[in-house]
Amino acid sequence: MKPISRRKLITGGIAATAGVAGVTAAARLTRKYGLIPPDHAGCYGPGETLTYAAQRVLTAHSRAREFPPSLISKNPFANPTAPLGDVFAQHQATGFANWRLSIGGLVDRPTLFSLTDLKKFPSRSEITEIACEEGWSYIAEWTGTPLVDVLHAIGVKPEARYVVYYAIEPSWWESIDMADALHPQTLLSYRMNGADMPVPFGGPLRLRVPRQLGYKSVKYITHMTVTDTLKNIGKGLGSASPEAGYSWYAGI
Repeated sequence: MKPISRRKLITGGIAATAGVAGVTAAARLTRKYGLIPPDHAGCYGPGETLTYAAQRVLTAHSRAREFPPSLISKNPFANPTAPLGDVFAQHQATGFANWRLSIGGLVDRPTLFSLTDLKKFPSRSEITEIACEEGWSYIAEWTGTPLVDVLHAIGVKPEARYVVYYAIEPSWWESIDMADALHPQTLLSYRMNGADMPVPFGGPLRLRVPRQLGYKSVKYITHMTVTDTLKNIGKGLGSASPEAGYSWYAGI
């Protein structure tokens, strides 16, 4: 091992001190502005916090890239899911006529929406990429109701900070902050590539969150809760993803 010169030792010490000071200052700012993700504890917590805070500060109003129709993937990959059970099979047999999405929590008017109800809102189509943390991706056209329009219609209370959403299988759940919930590209999506959402891709209804990795775009959603805290939901980490070892915030 080469001996470290006094000058290098002093320079390194200054840099380390500056780094610690920078992290400390960043931590103070994240606390001041509430930019702390629910999975901020543990050895990876500081990194999760800085990633989330930096993206929220720098890209608060950014949009996911949208593509021309010519780039829609020819053979999109449907990530397999566990069997959906008898209740889902009954819905499928009736063409999802009785499928409902309930939205409650910190809203003025808790509401139960049918697919027909959702389709009465102005629709939006966007051609975006869904990217999986496992390494695959594809580009598709997604059509649906912007979540922001539904939330405005039922009246979100000022103290709301998160939207939690659940699949027909309750263990499949996620949450997003209000920045993504109110973003114009976040859709309650019921169509894909010009047709009703295929079941393998989340039909009849999935939440499409194009600014985050694919696991945030939960399939088969049936329930949403608007809340000011995630501490008392599940293990308090924000969603099923960090409970399984992934990050709560999965911004691209």
